[in-house]
Amino acid sequence: MLTTYSVEAGQLVVREGAQATETLGRAVWIDLLTPTQEEERQVQAALRLEIPTREEMQEIESSSRLYREEDALFLTAPFLYGVEGGELGSTAITFVLGNSALVTVRYATPKAFAVFSARCQRTPVQLLTTPDGVMLHLFEQVVDRLADILERIAAEMDRASQAAFRTAKAKVKATTKDADLKDALITLGQVGEVTTRASETLLGLSRILTFLTAEKATAVRRENQPLIKTLVRDVRSLVEHANFLNSKANFLLDAVLGIINVEQNAIIKTFTVASVALMPPTLIASIYGMNFQVMPELTWKFGYPMALVVMIVSAVLPILYFKRKGWL
Repeated sequence: MLTTYSVEAGQLVVREGAQATETLGRAVWIDLLTPTQEEERQVQAALRLEIPTREEMQEIESSSRLYREEDALFLTAPFLYGVEGGELGSTAITFVLGNSALVTVRYATPKAFAVFSARCQRTPVQLLTTPDGVMLHLFEQVVDRLADILERIAAEMDRASQAAFRTAKAKVKATTKDADLKDALITLGQVGEVTTRASETLLGLSRILTFLTAEKATAVRRENQPLIKTLVRDVRSLVEHANFLNSKANFLLDAVLGIINVEQNAIIKTFTVASVALMPPTLIASIYGMNFQVMPELTWKFGYPMALVVMIVSAVLPILYFKRKGWL
């Protein structure tokens, strides 16, 4: 889908679908969401630049993601999306920064794009004055969104850790404890995935900002250059926070797995004690179950009760010994 944003007479004008070359030339921001070949040709003809294909956007080498062609900068990075819906992922988005317009090429919609579009409805003059200003304000929205996600993830991680340790201390049924620990593991796994993808997005933004810093003399207008410094500081702080959350998630994951291991060891110990305690009675029962003709106890009046008492005593003695050693 082709969407253009422009400011005419102080008002935001949003157009969707196929448009004339003159209309595309007046747009400050051209957003291509899963574009068709015809839409790509229209934009290329209007701006006289080459739109990268989806395959080219997936390339991971830096020279293919950050480069200049004549007066246009091509900036590609992975962006986190789908956190709210539970089907999160990362999608490559390309920003083509020209002298007259910003072109974004994407195949998914991170929430930051939808929020920024809504902001443009309210304050179009401040956000859509220049293409480099649009891009930097869009990056600012992405950073704000990532900060919100990391804050929410930190809160979920705290709840999961408290629930896991509370469950480990509580004297509840094994099935309840297993279910609680399983929920904690799932939550920590989701936290790890989100923080990893958020770190990937922050790394891509950091590379873009580093490239922009080197090219800002010609690519970024003077009034917008302070935004780069602010974004660099914000991204750096979020990278540190994301690394901290990753470390904390790994620690909690190890702790929960340790708790599960202790619970499993307790169960195995119970079975081991039961099997050892039953070995002497089993031996006695096996002896008196042999089919020999000369076994005096078989004809003795108190032979059967005596065998039962000996089996019970032989089972109780190992249990008392284990308790004395502190193994039970």
